[in-house]
Amino acid sequence: MSTVLVTGGSGFVGIHVILQLLAAGHTVRTTVRRPDRRDDVLAMLREGGAASPDNLSLFTADLTGDAGWREAVAGCDYVLHVASPLSTRVPDDENEMIIPARDGTLRVLRAARDAGVRRVVITSSLGAIGYGHKPRQKPFDETDWTNLDGADVQPYIKSKTLAERAAWDFVAREGGGLELSVVNPAGIFGPVLGPDFSGSIEIVKSLLDGAMPAVPRVYFGVVDVRDVADLHLRAMTAPEAKGERFIAVSGETMSILDIGQVLRRELGPKARRVPRLQAPDWLVRLAAKRIPLLRAVVPMLGRVRHSTSAKARTMLGWQARSNDDAILATAESLIRLSLVKG
Repeated sequence: MSTVLVTGGSGFVGIHVILQLLAAGHTVRTTVRRPDRRDDVLAMLREGGAASPDNLSLFTADLTGDAGWREAVAGCDYVLHVASPLSTRVPDDENEMIIPARDGTLRVLRAARDAGVRRVVITSSLGAIGYGHKPRQKPFDETDWTNLDGADVQPYIKSKTLAERAAWDFVAREGGGLELSVVNPAGIFGPVLGPDFSGSIEIVKSLLDGAMPAVPRVYFGVVDVRDVADLHLRAMTAPEAKGERFIAVSGETMSILDIGQVLRRELGPKARRVPRLQAPDWLVRLAAKRIPLLRAVVPMLGRVRHSTSAKARTMLGWQARSNDDAILATAESLIRLSLVKG
């Protein structure tokens, strides 16, 4: 078994990666931005079934500074770089997201190289692949890159694209013997283990809470967080994963209205607040002028991006849960943890 560092251990993806590494018998280290997040990490691990994570060590390190990274990575065989700046709003200055994502990624890669780490697996995004392009029916695959000049490229999308580009450039020019693999997930759903979760989970929470009388015409791919974690572990050790990107998406692209229909069908009365109507685009654009959270939605209205995970399936033997299973697991965990309205 190996010693593995997971960056961003208090995050939604990071905690599931840690659970699977511990279950596989690895010695795990993880970073948190503040020491007081230690109790949060342990609580989420207990919720996930790891009652006594004896093989876990926590280190304090932030993507915006050098402190703590050398100590966290020393003696590690692998690094899974999951941490990334994330915001539910569109920042006034895109560099608020771009600089920490890009520079933080390079900071982790330098520390890994200097410590003699074998391979780093980076959590990128489908946002680094399928945005800024004209509408098309052909599914996006790992050979595609987001066009940063596209009208639908928001700061988060740009930050993930530039961070991944910087990672490949670094390994090619300065990596020495360091290997790199990248996982590019679609919208990540699945079981929540605590109050920290992704923007995708916020969609399901908002639907269950009845926060929207009608939903915007927005589409995205779906993948379960447990399958994203599994793909990280496969990319970490498979020899053929060296130097490769892997899209993580479960099935067909879904709309927010589709997700609402799944919730109503499977949850019955518990989904009584889920809206049944889709808002016209003009109304969403109008509302976005008054509601900052909708600003990020407007460039996505009506855009359908198909993508394929055939490479992960054929090269690494990866299998994913269905869209419906991922969405239902999200909703059931939010309800169990009392994170939605009663």
